[in-house]
Amino acid sequence: MGGSLIAFLLLKDRVDTTDKRIGILDWSGAVAESVISSAEYRNTNEIFHEETGRKIKPAYHFELIESDSTDILALRLRISDRVRSGELHAFLEIGEGIVHPADNQDAAYVHYYTENAALDDIRRWIQWPINNQLRRLRLADAGINETDVSDLFHWISVEGLGLVSYDQNTGDIQDGRRASEVEAILIPIVFMMLMFLMVMMSVPGMLQSVMEEKTQRIAEVLLGSIKPFQFMLGKLIGGVGVSLTSSAVYLIGGTIVIKILGYEEYVPFHVIPWFLTFMLFAIIMLGSIASALGATCSEPKDTQSLTIPALLPIMIPMFVYFPVVREPGGSFATIMSLIPPFTPLLMLLRMATPEPVPSWQPLIGLMGVALITVFFVWAGGRLFRVAILMQGTPPKLSNIIQWAFKG
Repeated sequence: MGGSLIAFLLLKDRVDTTDKRIGILDWSGAVAESVISSAEYRNTNEIFHEETGRKIKPAYHFELIESDSTDILALRLRISDRVRSGELHAFLEIGEGIVHPADNQDAAYVHYYTENAALDDIRRWIQWPINNQLRRLRLADAGINETDVSDLFHWISVEGLGLVSYDQNTGDIQDGRRASEVEAILIPIVFMMLMFLMVMMSVPGMLQSVMEEKTQRIAEVLLGSIKPFQFMLGKLIGGVGVSLTSSAVYLIGGTIVIKILGYEEYVPFHVIPWFLTFMLFAIIMLGSIASALGATCSEPKDTQSLTIPALLPIMIPMFVYFPVVREPGGSFATIMSLIPPFTPLLMLLRMATPEPVPSWQPLIGLMGVALITVFFVWAGGRLFRVAILMQGTPPKLSNIIQWAFKG
């Protein structure tokens, strides 16, 4: 996921610069010329790099199509065939009632026909010249001269800022810092994805390795010198060691890169100790489940069927992370992050956002995770002890529950 993001950033300017030819069928007779002139201005001033002069965007060439038929569907079909043959990239149809939609709403439409209209940049671009021309025409019909209101079409964006703060070190009042999507969305998701990656690097392997050691009779040899709980504990310690080592590489390397790029202000470094703490509990909690379930398996197909249930506590947060990161202080985010199996990922996600989380919530969440981890280790240890030497018994849910609680 991180690699795909890096690739997107590196390749975002690598667009197809092949010129695009678009047909215009303008039943109103009032908009096509404005679109054509706007495209000519764009082709002259916006498609070449300012410094190198290299072409970085495709040119848009619009062709005015004259109607020679009263059969509109047949006309659309002929133009669509030109698009299919590659003669045109797309064609635009403008209804005759577009200037004053209240008079005839059925004729007030702008249709863009192409093979992939949903992701076509031209469809988004043409909205501006069309709507600007419609505003001019409506002003003229209302008897208002556009030059009398020169700033009529000046668009003002709403800029997001953080809260004004007081610097206790200098005594200065600092104005709100400009809000950034990177800080609000990307950084929290990166923290959560990193924990998800660390868990996925260690937990599924525990289930598979225990099953292999059981089926190959290696476990029987090991249990001749150690207790079953010590056997499982060794698996957990190994998984924790792998995750801590890998996360240290990511965190140290990421910190160095961030400092070189000068993005320290966007990264909540105070979350890193919480990241390591929650990750430690998550791996112990899920690793104990995976190791115990692996002990109940006698065939590889059994591990395949039990992998998803073992990973549900970290898969469910991946389904709801966007509503949580969008409103980290909302009731849904708060409740979900306080459910112990989901706390490591979702509480970390909330804490990494610019919106502060009440200090009691991470502490309560950590206590819940600690308690559920102790329970899972206890139940997993009992299940592991019973099932590790058992051969030929399928891992049914009823058997698993019985072994975990009754021994």
